[in-house]
Amino acid sequence: MKRLISVLTAVIMLISLAACSSSTSTKEKKSSNKDVVEINFFHRWPNEPRKSFYDKKVKEYEAAHPNVKIKVNSVLNDSYKEKIRVLVSSDDLPDVFSSWSDSFAANLVSSGRIMPLNDILAEDKEWSDNIIESQFAGFTFDDKTYGVPFTVDGKAFFYNKEIFKKNNIEVPKTYSEFIDVLKKLQKAGYETPLVEGLTNGWAISHYMGTIFQRVVDPAVTAKDYSDKTAEFKDEGYVKGLEIFKELTKYMGDVSTAIDHEAARNMFASGEAPIVYMQFAEIKLVEDQTKLDFGFFDFPEIEGGKGDSGALTGAPEGWMLSKNAPKEAVDFLKFLTSKETAYEFTKTDGQMNAIKGAVDEGNASPAILEAYQIVSNATKTTPWFDNAVNIKLADIFMRGGQSLANGQSKPKDVMKEVQDEAERLKK
Repeated sequence: MKRLISVLTAVIMLISLAACSSSTSTKEKKSSNKDVVEINFFHRWPNEPRKSFYDKKVKEYEAAHPNVKIKVNSVLNDSYKEKIRVLVSSDDLPDVFSSWSDSFAANLVSSGRIMPLNDILAEDKEWSDNIIESQFAGFTFDDKTYGVPFTVDGKAFFYNKEIFKKNNIEVPKTYSEFIDVLKKLQKAGYETPLVEGLTNGWAISHYMGTIFQRVVDPAVTAKDYSDKTAEFKDEGYVKGLEIFKELTKYMGDVSTAIDHEAARNMFASGEAPIVYMQFAEIKLVEDQTKLDFGFFDFPEIEGGKGDSGALTGAPEGWMLSKNAPKEAVDFLKFLTSKETAYEFTKTDGQMNAIKGAVDEGNASPAILEAYQIVSNATKTTPWFDNAVNIKLADIFMRGGQSLANGQSKPKDVMKEVQDEAERLKK
């Protein structure tokens, strides 16, 4: 009996010790969890190769920082624009997120929920001095910087060198020469000498923004691109829409039924000789074909009052929410380090805004040529759908589709724009 009691006592003691051990383990785990900082990271690339690139970078950072857990979320362009606008109006803004520059960034900053970065940039010059200084402009408002530029980009006509050479066609320097080129290509049998995916409103806005930049006086666009002073009554806008409508005649019926990706594929396959694309798309073309292609900027428009040497394109970068933890600042520096930037360009093909992170080792000759075009531009102007109020941009984009389909006239589009501009002032 005594032996049985001894055994039972021992068992009870073991159970008690196990319970204590379990309790201690649970407390330690909870305590450990409290030490883990979670960073919400939001970007607009759920597609490849960027999705895998950023997934890899997140894992690398977490491995080097065991106390940090990064929660990643991503959606494509249009959905991203809508979602980030909703999030910035609440307390659910991600800690680190991607942003376009200029008016898009300005609208986010106006919420009061974006972290100013001046002190952070000043405190770590070893990091911030490696970022191309000129690219900060689109993220700086009232002398405060709210974003760190990471990619640089531009928009140009990609053209098939072999087709041009075969038909004795020179790269056009003026708009009238460009129209002559398109006519020659049609005569040579190319039904769609200039292709575009007009089902994508943003692609239309890129055309319009560049055309307006060439045609309209910069002082006028500066006034009209601000909600407080916008009028859009200059005749240059009507002329600009007429030019866009004229160009759609060379895009063929197919362009009104396809998206931009399909248009890019038509160019890469040699079916269409010219397409208006971002330099960020160079690698996408190179990965698909061995096509020998070159670039030319949107030609000077005779009689235009704008800057014919300007390049449509703007940097994208990263922002922090006002309440982001200090670990998010460190993660931002990791995302914009020279090492990350170099690998990014090698993987993705897009140029970056970090000094010394684009060279022959990670960029093709075509990308290096594009990098020089960006560097030599007299100025860069932001994407039109980010330069003006989104309600106005939507009218222009829908109007562009109607112009291409022959359902409206330039003056009709501008009347709707003018009416909305007046409403925005109230």
